Amino acid sequence: MPNVTIYTKPGCPYCAAAKEHYRSQNIPIKEIDVSVVKGAKEEVIRLAGGQSIVPVIVEDGKVIVGFGGG
Repeated sequence: MPNVTIYTKPGCPYCAAAKEHYRSQNIPIKEIDVSVVKGAKEEVIRLAGGQSIVPVIVEDGKVIVGFGGG
C-alpha cells in the first residue's frame, strides 16, 4: 500500500478529485491543509520547485504537482 500525503486547500476542485481518486482505490491518505497547517505552504513551494500550487501529492517519496484525474 503506497504512503500518500496530499497538500490541499479548501475549495480546490483538483484537491477534491485527487482525494477521491485515492479513496476510491481504498488507499489511505494523509491530508495537509496549507491554509491551516503552519509551514505547509512553504513546504509545498519547496516540493513544487518554487510554485505555489495545490494539490501537491507525495506518493512513496515521489512528488506529483497538480492532479489531472487519475
